[in-house]
Amino acid sequence: MTAVQIRDIAIYHPEKEVANDYYIEKFQKQGSDVTGLLQALGRNKRFIIDNPTENSLTMAEEAAKKVLLSSGLSGPDLDLIIFTSQTPEYLLPSNALKLHNALGGDLNTTCFDINANCAGMLVAVEQAARYMISNPRIERALVVGADHFSVHTPDNAVYHSNFADAAVAVILDRTTGSKGFIDSVYQTDTSVINNSLFPGNGLSNLYREEFSAKDAQVQFTPFDDSVCVNSALDSIQTLLRRNEVSKEEVSAFLFSQFSLGNVKLVSERLELPMSKIPYIGDKYGYTATNSPFLALYDEIKAGKIKRGDYCLFWTVGAGWQNVSILIQY
Repeated sequence: MTAVQIRDIAIYHPEKEVANDYYIEKFQKQGSDVTGLLQALGRNKRFIIDNPTENSLTMAEEAAKKVLLSSGLSGPDLDLIIFTSQTPEYLLPSNALKLHNALGGDLNTTCFDINANCAGMLVAVEQAARYMISNPRIERALVVGADHFSVHTPDNAVYHSNFADAAVAVILDRTTGSKGFIDSVYQTDTSVINNSLFPGNGLSNLYREEFSAKDAQVQFTPFDDSVCVNSALDSIQTLLRRNEVSKEEVSAFLFSQFSLGNVKLVSERLELPMSKIPYIGDKYGYTATNSPFLALYDEIKAGKIKRGDYCLFWTVGAGWQNVSILIQY
């Protein structure tokens, strides 16, 4: 039986650490009070790029080099490279090709980018796993998720005070056995399809004289994000039921780190102890496309997740789309 396992994981974030006080003061000067928002979402500090030499691609390169080093691998060992971001540094060429070049990838390596917004890395890992299971020539994959929102949201209180900059890289191995990727559930509801837009007026309008650079920044219309909770509950229960895994057997529920409130709601409704649902949004901020995998990294490093443990991931992407995956680490 073919299986796809997570072999290794590594992260990279910029050095500059910024506490809540900075954002509270910044937006008070603009007439907005983000104190309650930061408290409700569970923020404390985050890491932010503060120089022009760093971006989503450079962070991805650093995370990728780290995971290859810790795995004892090099670029030519990779059969597949997937990069996922909603703030890619380039549209041409693909950032996966840029990674291939930086890592010295093989001539036969498959490379492409994915953008599924904040659900990006879950989608990328799920798609990579299914592709590897069906294609015997793909034995090893690198999946990297990175977002750099701070530069695109300087005047948006919700995004700028909560989102942070980071990259996560995972190595996936094609093996035999039953451990590894198990199943996934997607639920899509586009009722808030225009509430998050970037570029704000679309790529085709970037050069029109009536628009400024500020108009290209992320445009966000607030909405009640707790509407995603019901979908999360349904998809999680579906995953467990159809794969005959009980919630007690799952060692860690690795959720979107956007909202501590939502994490608590899911915990209460599923009657799960919070000890099984790590929250790191107070430590790293909200790192968007990769946040559930950043939580996985922290739990592994703390010795709380071990080989053979069931892990259930859930997150939501702008628009919105809930994605859940079940793996046996």
